[in-house]
Order: sequence, then structure tokens, then C-alpha cells
Amino acid sequence: MATHRCRMDDPVSINEPDSAADFGAIAETSASELTVEDRGMLLGFWYPALESNVVRGHDLKPSMLLGVPLVIGRDARGRAFALRDSCPHRGMPLSAGRFDGQTVECSYHGWRFEGATGQCREIPSLTSRDKLRVDRIFAVSFPCEEQDGYFWVYVPEKRGGAYLTGAAGAAERPERPGAADAVPPCPRLPVFSERYRITHLAADLPCHVDHGIIGLMDPAHGPFVHQAWWWRSRSSIHEKEKVFEPVPNGFRIRAHTPSSNAAFYRILGVYGEPITTKIEFVLPNMRFEEIRCGPKWFSSRTTVTPVDPVRCRINFCAAWNVFRSVPFIEPLFRIFGRQFIGQDQRTMERQAEGLKHNPNLMLIDDADRPAKWYFQLKQAHSESRRTGRPFEHPIPGPVTLRWRS
Repeated sequence: MATHRCRMDDPVSINEPDSAADFGAIAETSASELTVEDRGMLLGFWYPALESNVVRGHDLKPSMLLGVPLVIGRDARGRAFALRDSCPHRGMPLSAGRFDGQTVECSYHGWRFEGATGQCREIPSLTSRDKLRVDRIFAVSFPCEEQDGYFWVYVPEKRGGAYLTGAAGAAERPERPGAADAVPPCPRLPVFSERYRITHLAADLPCHVDHGIIGLMDPAHGPFVHQAWWWRSRSSIHEKEKVFEPVPNGFRIRAHTPSSNAAFYRILGVYGEPITTKIEFVLPNMRFEEIRCGPKWFSSRTTVTPVDPVRCRINFCAAWNVFRSVPFIEPLFRIFGRQFIGQDQRTMERQAEGLKHNPNLMLIDDADRPAKWYFQLKQAHSESRRTGRPFEHPIPGPVTLRWRS
């Protein structure tokens, strides 16, 4: 299919309903009046909730995801679990209780819940004369898996106010979801050899997830935010041209020879092989980058996960076999990686100060076209879920974008 240039004569305000969530309206509306969808946070996806190394033994660790308080742990068989961090009896955080490897005990009245299902197993205050069916009471549970060094939690769609794959608080457990509500596979970081190194980095951002994500995919901020000898400088700005194409729930930049104004790519030249890079974004929040140099490779996944309507978190996971035998390569990578992500974090903190005053914002072509696609993808996803019709991808085919960075 032939590529075409995507153009728009006038800049677009991201406060327009067809371009983005109205952040001003969100700020002025009580949180209790908003649904997750109103807040611009997408249900029906897996999200990284916690790094795996945080939980040891029978630890119970709290986490917040899409405004939902969670308690996360592993049972005696090493299986990950996630419950809503609220006892269905009186709302006590279950993370304040104890876990014996099978059941979570509430610290208030000793109610016990199975970690994997949330099913209540014991209410110590009941007598032999009580008729209450303990096994019909559930703490809300969520699908949870460990992958790539994270606890991933699947936050399902809601129907009638209840999550489709969890229990509805203290009410009786709803019927099991059918095939239409099946949980999709947990995301995995692509790797391309048996032996490789892997590392993780994170940073908290004081902003709505949409601002975090469009910052993540912004191709023009690099020379201004990420100035470093090993990356880019302001003087390295030049015109670029890339072909973007649709993928399920997202888009990607076709594999191409990377820019020569980044020292990292020039260092890879020591292998004497052609270097290519491919970048992909998929809903709800994942940016993948794959760099290949003959048999050598570098693979990364960056997620911007909504903590609540006004906070999000960057989780960066990278694996590689380039320079794998170089001493101290992993701590060196973490030093540079922290610097890189720290620059994004400081930028978003400064932007958050400006956003407190609810300014009018805009998106321009071509540099902001990926941000526009992101909002269009969200809208198309929500419309498909609402109507039951097939997802209509907003990108019809390959598109060539040009910008300077």
C-alpha cells in the first residue's frame, strides 16, 4: 500500500472532545461522581502494578491502580494474587492483615479470604446457630500474573457496577464470565536469545496518564529534555522522515536505520553490522522499542500506568545481549537510564505546575500526530466496547510523517 503524507492546516486543541479528555472538567468534578472511563483510564487491559522484588515470602503489599486500592502477594505455591485492598465487612485494608500462604486475615475482625479467589473461608465471630453462607462472600479479586519482573493485574470491564472477572464486594459472586469476557494473555517483553540481561526502572509523575503517554511518544522533545553526551544535544536537530503503520490497538514506526545524532547507536557500530530500530505503541499504555544489530539486540518496554486521575507511573523494562560480557554493564545502564527517565520526570513535574491553571492546549502536525492517534485509538476502543461493533482503526494505512528533532 502506498504511503501518504498526513496533513492538517490548523493546530488542534487537546481540550476538544474528539481529541482528548477535558482535563478541566475532571479537575472540577468530584472524584466520586466519575467513572474510570470518565477519568480517561481504560478498563479491559493488563497493567504493571508492582515490581516482583518488592514482595518476599508471605508479604502483603499495597498498590494503587486506576484509582483502585490493591493488596498483592504470592501464595505458598508461588502464585501471584491481587485483591481489592478492602475487607468487604467494614472496609479495613487487607494489606494491614496477615497472610499464611493461603488465606489473608483481616486485622479488624479476623475474617479470612483465599488469596487466589477472594473467597471468604472463615468468620471467627459466627456461632453454630448462624446460617450465613461464608463461602458466598468474596473480597474483590483480579487476575494477577508475574512476568518480566512485575506483578501484572488485569482490570476488567464493569457491568452493573461490578467487575466482570471479580466478585462484587460483600455480595454473592456473580456468574463466571463467558468466552466474550475471557482474560487476554499477559504482556511479555520480546527477547531474541536465550541469554540476556534485564533491568527495571521507575518514576512517579504528578499528572493524568494522558499527559504522561503523549510525552512518552513525543518525538520532538529529545534535544531539549534529554541533552547528554551519550544521547543528543540541541545542535543535533535535523529533519526526519518516518513511515508509521497501524498494528492491532496501536501503531508503529517501520524498522529503519536510526538517527546518527545519538551516541548510543554510533557505539553499536563496533559490531560491524547494519543497525535498525523499530518503535511500536499499543493501548493502553505500552511503548516497545527493538534495536537489532545482526545477532545483537536491545528490547525495551515503557509503560505509563494510571495510579489515579492525577498521578501515573513510568515503568521501564529493558533486556539486551549487546555488550553482555562487558563488566558492570548493567549498573552503568541503570545510571544512564535513571538520568534519562529523571529528565522526563522533572519535565512532567514542571508541566504539572502549568496544568494546575487549566490552560488551553494544542497538538500540531506532524510532530504531534502520534498523540492525536493515541486519543483517536482510545475513542475507537471505547466506542467498540460500548456498541459491541468491531474496532475501527483510526489509521487507514502507512503514513509518512516529517518533523525536526
